[in-house]
Parts: sequence; structure tokens; C-alpha cells
Amino acid sequence: MKKAGNAALQVLLWCMNSGSPTREESVPDSRRSLVRRVTRVLGSDAEDLPDYLAIEEPLEIQVTYGPEEARELKTISITMRTPGHDRELAAGFLVGEGLLRSLDQLEAVFSRGPRFGEEGLQHSVRVAVRPGVTLDLDRLQRNCYTTSSCGVCGKTSMEALKMNFFPSLPAADWKMDGQIIRDLPARLRRAQDTFDQTGGLHAAGLFTPDGQPIVVREDVGRHNAVDKVIGMQFLAGRGLLPHVVLVVSGRASFELMQKALASGIPMLVAVGAPSSLAVEVAERFGATLIGFTKPGGFNIYTGAERVRVEPESSKHLDTVSRVPTESSLP
Repeated sequence: MKKAGNAALQVLLWCMNSGSPTREESVPDSRRSLVRRVTRVLGSDAEDLPDYLAIEEPLEIQVTYGPEEARELKTISITMRTPGHDRELAAGFLVGEGLLRSLDQLEAVFSRGPRFGEEGLQHSVRVAVRPGVTLDLDRLQRNCYTTSSCGVCGKTSMEALKMNFFPSLPAADWKMDGQIIRDLPARLRRAQDTFDQTGGLHAAGLFTPDGQPIVVREDVGRHNAVDKVIGMQFLAGRGLLPHVVLVVSGRASFELMQKALASGIPMLVAVGAPSSLAVEVAERFGATLIGFTKPGGFNIYTGAERVRVEPESSKHLDTVSRVPTESSLP
């Protein structure tokens, strides 16, 4: 046990010395958005104005694995993302796919490849696991191009679900107040700095049961934003998160539910609608899934035992409006 603890400490120290993914990566707003001239038409009037666009660029995720004498290198994903927190994204991706369970499995996580721009950003991350650690790469079933809007490309959802063995969720030993749940989208929104400029980024955040933010990340891809917050916690030595709530700015898909379960997160709160498969998975594994969350109320789809609904707010549960919000991006 002591040896494993020392291994985890070595990874943390390595990360800190190489631009720690456990701390905020220094990516200026100029690399998360850019300015372009547009013609804005209002009624019969048109004018030339500057507009901010969210940056979308490719990131290659590689893994190095195998015995010391026969190490192998493989590219497992190319995803379109918003630059920043790339090491967190890579680690979170592997955690969400069930390939990493413990920080002790890692040897190093580092950015690599040619540097671009004044900030010297790189577009490849290599995750090296320790010799002797077995990676079941067949689990990925997705040696294909992954877009920022769809992270499930190349694999059948139900087949992937059967291949994943999620950690057991704890019994519902805590509850979140309904008033706090209704306020979560606003708390998430307040942390979206780049969204203020572009209006084109998703957000994911981890919150405590009393509504305090732990970490919030933005990205053009909703699954990337989730990978970044989960990866940040994983690289800080917190692999399982049984007393954490995941909040997302858009809809709740099967993949986002899967990522939450892979980290032992028992509650997912979405601003938008959940998919049928997300509800099915949440129910199957005993998670709490909440959708259409706004100041007026929310819908509890599964796991109501983790929610404390005040009498005056219970009337909202069956009458939540399904009007799309600004953050329900396609």
C-alpha cells in the first residue's frame, strides 16, 4: 500500500514539474476565442461588426503501455476541442472509458508535438501507464474520428455499456436541497468566462452537495468538458467521487452518464433533456439523473432519494417548461 501511495505521489510531482494538470493551465482567452468580422443583419439594416468565435482545434490522445522491454505506442483518439487543460482531458477520457481506475497506474501525462502560436500550445497528449498495467484497448471500439459534438462515434452504445464495469455507487447517504439544484445552472454559468464572449461553449462542473463549485471547465464539446473536470480530479489523486454532483450545460446523453458512473459520481444534473438511454443507464446503476433544470424547477428521472424537495417547489416537478435554453447547443 505504501508503494502504491509513493507511485501516486511521483505522478503528482511529475505533473507539477511539467505544467501541472492539477493546476490551471495557462491558456489565455486569446487561444479560446478569436475575433472575426461579420455582417450583422437586424431587420432591413446591416452593419459590419467584430464577433468572437470559440476556437475548435484537434487533439491527439496517445497511450504508451506494455512491459518495460516491449513498450507500445498507440493513438486512441483524435478529438476536436477548445485548447486548454489538455492533459486533464486525456486522463479524463481514459477514466471515462474505464481504462484507468487509479493514479497508481500512471507513469506520466504530457503534451507533445510541434508548438503553435505565441503560447507554444501543442496538439498531442501522451499518457504513459506503468509497465505491467494492462490496458484493454479493445474496450474503446472507436478507432475513428471523434467530433466535438459526438463522442460515441464508432461504437454501439449498448455494447459499450455491457463492456464497462462501473464502481458500485454508495447508498444515498446524502441529499441535495431542491433550491440548490434549481440554482446550479446559474452557478455553472457564472464560471463560463469564454461563453460570455462567444456564446458557443459547453460547460461542465463538479459541485459539492451543498452547491459549492469544485471545478468548472468549458469546451466546444460537451464530452470534452466532462473529461476535463473528471481528469482534473483524477490527476489530483481523487479517482472516485461519491460525494460530488456533475452539472452540464446542455443535454444529458448516455456517454455523459457513463463518464459520471466511471468516476463513481452518483448525481448528474443537466440544463437540457436526458436521452432515453441515459435514463435507462442511470436507473440500472442507481444514479440520480435530473434534467430541464432552471430556476422554476427540474425533472427527477431516477434516484429521487438523493433530492430533498421543499413543499413549495414540488409543484414544479411535473410542469417544467421544455423551451430550449441558450446553453442547449446541438
